Amino acid sequence: MRTSEFDYELPPELIAQKPISPRDASRLLVVDRDRRSLSHHHFYDLPEFLKPGDLLVHNQTRVVRARLFAVKPTGGKVEILLLRQEEGGLWRTLVGGRGVRPGMTLDLLDGPGGDTTKAVARVVERGERAVRLLKFSEPVLPLAERIGVTPLPPYIHEPLEDDERYQTVYGSKPGSAAAPTAGLHFTASLLHRLHEMGVRSAFVTLHIGLDTFQPVHEEQIENHEMHTEYCSLRPEVARQVNETKLKGNRVVAVGTTGVRVLETAARLALGGDPGAESCPWRTVVPFEQETDLFIYPGYRFRAVDALITNFHLPRSTLLMLVAAFAGKDLIDRAYREALELEYRFYSFGDAMLIL
Repeated sequence: MRTSEFDYELPPELIAQKPISPRDASRLLVVDRDRRSLSHHHFYDLPEFLKPGDLLVHNQTRVVRARLFAVKPTGGKVEILLLRQEEGGLWRTLVGGRGVRPGMTLDLLDGPGGDTTKAVARVVERGERAVRLLKFSEPVLPLAERIGVTPLPPYIHEPLEDDERYQTVYGSKPGSAAAPTAGLHFTASLLHRLHEMGVRSAFVTLHIGLDTFQPVHEEQIENHEMHTEYCSLRPEVARQVNETKLKGNRVVAVGTTGVRVLETAARLALGGDPGAESCPWRTVVPFEQETDLFIYPGYRFRAVDALITNFHLPRSTLLMLVAAFAGKDLIDRAYREALELEYRFYSFGDAMLIL
């Protein structure tokens, strides 16, 4: 398929600049694949569309204060965006600033416009475009929490009053450069309501990294190369998923990252043979490793039965995944209707439930 088939025009005023309050007051477009129907609700209506025995699978990653500031030996300022930790204590980063070469040492600042700290980062390797491998002089995550800033996507131009609004209420595993935005709509009270009606929750981890910041550049989507991201699915979660599937209940992925974890686990259960038939009592297996799973139309879903997601950027792998799950024609119709009704798009925008 051509990447251009996943393009669309979005008026800038529909890009949500601030999170809505309360979280579950956002709008919810419900897409029914069997009926080929669309209906309009609010996220707090979610319990109306779920059933006792359904299993919500959330990504429990937490956004790191991954935007760091530094100066070069010449005094020139640079910005560093932490993406993920590599072997040997190195960090893959995006570096904004000219002439940042291997061997250079960057002095880290105490926030934007702040004073220099004792911490430094040495440039070890240059990657494609703005990617650099850095070696920091001290443990990075506590350092980032002390001197870093929560990164917001480039299409959000207004400052965030409360950093916690770019975290899910259940995020507990630091490591992401961006939020799993479908989960931002959940409140503690909504989760409690769902639990009371017999909808269970399970938690997996995928640390969102480099591919979030890169559109598909290839003309044919099949030629796009996904970068790997760390994820894990614990044994007790595999048991929950397998029991849910065996009983004929639904596994509901909260966000595209949840889909990628579940479908990676399902592929591993097949022993690496995507053409094999799933075992009825062993849809997924536990794992902890990197995934480069790229889901686009034509993909056969094995673990996920329903999906909660936001409205995604044109030409993005996230939009391609959603089109693979619901069917491209139906997603095209849903996006056209969302535009006509002025839904809010992207990270702080409204949500979609695909049944």
